[in-house]
Amino acid sequence: MPSFESVKIIFFLLLISHTLLCQENDSTKVSNNPSNKDTVAIIGVGDIMMGSNYPAPGKLPPYDGSDLMKEVKSILQSADVTMGNLEGVLMDTGGIAKTCRNPKVCYVFRSPEHYAKNLADAGFDVMSLANNHSGDFGDLGKQRTNKALDAVGIRYAGQDTKPFVTFQKNGIRFGFVAFAPNAGCASINDIPGAKKIVRKLDSICDVVIVSFHGGAEGPDFQHVPRTTEIFYGENRGNVYQFAHDLVDAGADVIFGHGPHVTRAVEVYKDKFIAYSLGNFCTYGGINVSGVTGLSPILKVYTSRKGEFYCSQITSTYQQFFSTVKIDARQQVLKRIQLLTKEDFPQARITIDAQGWIKKSTK
Repeated sequence: MPSFESVKIIFFLLLISHTLLCQENDSTKVSNNPSNKDTVAIIGVGDIMMGSNYPAPGKLPPYDGSDLMKEVKSILQSADVTMGNLEGVLMDTGGIAKTCRNPKVCYVFRSPEHYAKNLADAGFDVMSLANNHSGDFGDLGKQRTNKALDAVGIRYAGQDTKPFVTFQKNGIRFGFVAFAPNAGCASINDIPGAKKIVRKLDSICDVVIVSFHGGAEGPDFQHVPRTTEIFYGENRGNVYQFAHDLVDAGADVIFGHGPHVTRAVEVYKDKFIAYSLGNFCTYGGINVSGVTGLSPILKVYTSRKGEFYCSQITSTYQQFFSTVKIDARQQVLKRIQLLTKEDFPQARITIDAQGWIKKSTK
């Protein structure tokens, strides 16, 4: 296995080559001047659960989880906006844990409130709270989570009480909205309602980012079907129709998660869609064996109005009770290449061996 230092060298060489490749496109002019930006960089990652103190504190990481994303911190901090999906709640103690119809598949996550600082330190700007674990400790858990994120300046959205958020950064106004099939969340299954929100954001924002938690779970569900997915008796949405309809309504970048595996990517009407970003930073409690431990960091470059220019994939991996690591073998990149070729054979994009996604001229 390559040393950590050699992996870092490989990553920074790839980062330089990615930037140069993006600049080769005449329409993609990356400006370092925040007041005169021609290109916007948006990073999306998948599920984040930094260890659970429920039912016992034995599943918490060392050093309060401060080093969980240390190896990828510089990448996460390199975008205008970086988002992830927060599984579980941020809550020190108390609350009433949820119960499930099937106790064998009932998982409950509660991370200490000060772990919100880990997210801020890593570079996250906004978090999706639309998923099946955001209600693990009821309304009190949601309130404590919101307060913890507020305290470190991280924005959030996805609950039915706060489905979207708008904010300005580097002279660009962003709108962020998140959906899930779960109670208390903005519904992925209410497509007319979702389109109404996106249209509103499109009318007041420069770039609209959508996050969704949908689709069946596990290695058997890596492909994107063009039908409604039912899993454990729950309607997990028709993610293909949902994503396309929301692009039609004005969404610019769409990041999916929920299946706990990575899925294909697509460019539809000049807008970028990632159908699942997998398990990004899930310390215990979530299976990360095999393909479930592979996850991309997706950095999407757009115009200041959201039109897709190009994207880069950084491959990462996890092992059980471990930190996030850069994968020199680029396993998840290879999965995305294969899945995209199989699920979207007519897609006019190329994904090269360095993880660079570009529109095809063919």
